[in-house]
This record gives sequence, C-alpha cells and structure tokens, in this order.
Amino acid sequence: MSPDISTRVGQIALERPTMLASGILGISLDVFGRLYKEGAGALVTKSLSKEPWDGYPNPTIIGLKNGYLNAVGLSNPGAPYFAKMLSQNQTIPIIVSLVGSIPEDFTFMIKQFENVKILGYELNLSCPHVEKVGLEVGDDPELVHTIIKSVKKESKVPVLAKVGLGSSDYLETVRTACESGIDGITAINTLRAMAIDVETARPILSHKIGGLSGPPIKPVAVRCVYEISSKFDIPVIGCGGISSWEDAVEFLLAGASAVQIGSAVGEKWTGVFSEINNGISKYMEKKNYGKISEMVGIAKKF
Repeated sequence: MSPDISTRVGQIALERPTMLASGILGISLDVFGRLYKEGAGALVTKSLSKEPWDGYPNPTIIGLKNGYLNAVGLSNPGAPYFAKMLSQNQTIPIIVSLVGSIPEDFTFMIKQFENVKILGYELNLSCPHVEKVGLEVGDDPELVHTIIKSVKKESKVPVLAKVGLGSSDYLETVRTACESGIDGITAINTLRAMAIDVETARPILSHKIGGLSGPPIKPVAVRCVYEISSKFDIPVIGCGGISSWEDAVEFLLAGASAVQIGSAVGEKWTGVFSEINNGISKYMEKKNYGKISEMVGIAKKF
C-alpha cells in the first residue's frame, strides 16, 4: 500500500504536502487550476493590498547562478479585484496572501473574501524590500499582535503568518504571532540582498535592494523551521530554496508539515510538484513511513 502523502497544517487539510509559494505566478485562477492538477496541494496568491499597487520599475528581477534576486515591489491589482475573480472558484485550494501597514488594511481585505471559497490567509510580515509593510511590520511586535488579533476576529478561515529575517529576532515575531492566536507559521521569506553591475558600477535592480531566493537560502530556511518547531507548539510550513524531493524531506524532518515551492517553478515549471510529491512518497516507502506526520520533526530527536 502506497504511503499517504496528505498532510495537515493545523486546521488546513492538504491532499499533498507541496504548495505554490506566494508571488511566483501572480493571481491567475487558470494557472492555479493547472498547478493544482499538476500536483500542488495548495496555491498561495501573490500578496494583495487594500488598493492596487504598481510596484517598482524594471529591472525588478535577475537570475543568478543559483537562484533569483527580485524587487518587484508587491505589484498587484488589489484585494477587491481579486476577490471578484475568485468568486468563480469552487475546487482549487487557495490561500490568499495579504500585505498592509495597519490592522484596518487587513480587516478591510478580509471582508472582501467573506463569501469566497478559500482555505485560509497568509499574512505577509516579511517582504524585505517595500517600506512600511512586510518586514517593517514584522519587526514591530505590538503591530504584529494588533494585526493578528484583528484578522482572527474577522476571519472565518485559518490564518498563517509568513515570517522572515529582519532587524529584530524573528523568533520574537513568531512568539508574538503564537500568543496572538495565529494558526500556523510560514518560514521563511526571501533575504535582503543586492547585485551590482561591474561595468556600469550601478546596482542592477531599480530599487537597489531586493530579496534573494532559491537554493542559496535553503540552509537558513531549514534552520529557521527547526528552531520554530523546537520552541513553539505551532504548525510550520517550510519555504526557501526547495527544488527537489530531498530538499522537501529535509524541511519535513526539521519540523515542517508542508512545504512551499517558488523559484524552482521558474526552472522546472509545473512538473516540479508531482516530481517532488513522487520523491517524497518513494522516500516514505523506503523508510517505512505510512503518513507525513510520522516523519515531521524527526531530526529534533537527535
């Protein structure tokens, strides 16, 4: 009998442990449907704001030897627009990513999705390159507490917080989120980084500073998942540099109940989800694991 690769992230049930990370393929319902059919257990939308954001001018993303550097600027059409489009959804497991500066931004957006079928929300408390949102919010414990309390009061579905590495101790952000009633943690977001053109001596990205993603950040992300799951009784989703089933298993062993895939979609396209799912299943069969939950956090025993 084949191993059961379904999993749970707190109250969120997933048929498969691989998810699309926020920001990779925008907000196309058609694309989300295709990725779901190709093996993604859930799809996280691009971060949505209260009103449309244009983002930064080009260049906004560059390919590195082993990853990506981006400063898109959270461009999006706004939560109200996407909520209308999502009203057509009946079967795709979608988690809506939200970004804002104050509690009122988030509660306004939650109201837009009241009658829309979604799995939950993911609060972006960790974008490293946009002022007054993301990491600047995540680095303020009092603001994190107020936002999560406000969102939990309004939301009818589970709420996740996506954390990153900013100027404060990220574990304190996690602690505040847990104490405020968050249902799960996604770790981590991209890391602040930059690149300079040696011919022109100019920063390559228009915003100069961007977020580093892909394989180079995986060891950092694994460490964060391990630390979070060791210190807090909270479901964790691992994110950062996953491009193979071995990478995914590493996150599961560190304490993640599911994983998000981002940069690898750019390299392997839609087939990456089924490839990783199949690899996880074969690994479980080899190691005699019947369920994903049996392997979550095993590395913490040593």
